[in-house]
Amino acid sequence: MTFPARIDLRDVTTFPSRRVEEWKYTDLRKLLRETPPGSPEATVQPGGPFAALGGDELAFVNGRSAGAAEIVAEGERVIRLRFVSTGEGSGHQAACGIELKPGAKLLLLESYEGQAGGYVSNLALDITLGEGARLERIVLTDEPDTAISLARADVTLSARATFIQTTLTSGARLLRQETHVAHPGAGAFVHIDGLYVLADKRHADLTSTVMHAGRDGVTSQLTKGVVKDEARGVFQGQIVVREGADGTDARMGHHALILSDRGEVDAKPELEIYADDVQCAHGNTVGSLDENALFYMRSRGIPEAEARALLTEAFLAEVTDRIGREDVRELCRAWLVERLG
Repeated sequence: MTFPARIDLRDVTTFPSRRVEEWKYTDLRKLLRETPPGSPEATVQPGGPFAALGGDELAFVNGRSAGAAEIVAEGERVIRLRFVSTGEGSGHQAACGIELKPGAKLLLLESYEGQAGGYVSNLALDITLGEGARLERIVLTDEPDTAISLARADVTLSARATFIQTTLTSGARLLRQETHVAHPGAGAFVHIDGLYVLADKRHADLTSTVMHAGRDGVTSQLTKGVVKDEARGVFQGQIVVREGADGTDARMGHHALILSDRGEVDAKPELEIYADDVQCAHGNTVGSLDENALFYMRSRGIPEAEARALLTEAFLAEVTDRIGREDVRELCRAWLVERLG
């Protein structure tokens, strides 16, 4: 079955169901059967979760931007890209183009902020990196458990470009963050990390594809998650090494903890390799906390609840610890501690 690559909230025929393989674990059609009413115009004050880190701000409120709906980066920049939803029970969508000129360096601090309930948000980003450019993209979602949040980033790299991404999410009624990377090889480097912390009946889906089309490309990917109560985490990662992409080095790992009887994790890591001279590996584990470590901590006088929290934080912190810039890393670590509390 062929399905439209992009969802259009104005056209219900583009809403996928679980019958579509790529949406097997995230059934949008089950929750969204009609086009939602349009979100109203609104404004928000400057700020957001990354406000303390400075930089320029571009905000989309209910799918509308106050200024230009694109980012063109030259030199070295920090930009806070905010997607804010304020329309109760409404729907909106937007597209944002991001272009890095050759040699540019951009720290993109991207936040998804829900200030209402029951909304549907559908966002698309087209990202292009010029030769030797470097983009570090930090994605932080904070949306209510009644929201449906969809976001897709299509990333195209040039030779020797660097794309680094870390996504942190606490989910929503249904949340899906997609990343699709066209990797040219040619000394380009891709680093895609993700972290999900889910409780109650929240749902989060981190889906990615990386297509290696040329020689000597590197991809490193690590995703970790924790679910409890009746929450559901989904990881789908695909790395494709096309014919002729010799010298590719691609690694993918997904590891999750289920801390309740009714929590669920669905993982689908995939490698497709059509070249010979490559180094590729992937791994996946889903389990519970280490009972031996828990017993050891309790034998040292640490209460069980505190011991569980410390072990869970240590498990997830591997993702935040891979963030390069210290102030960003500390902010994300604080976000994680707060969600685990």
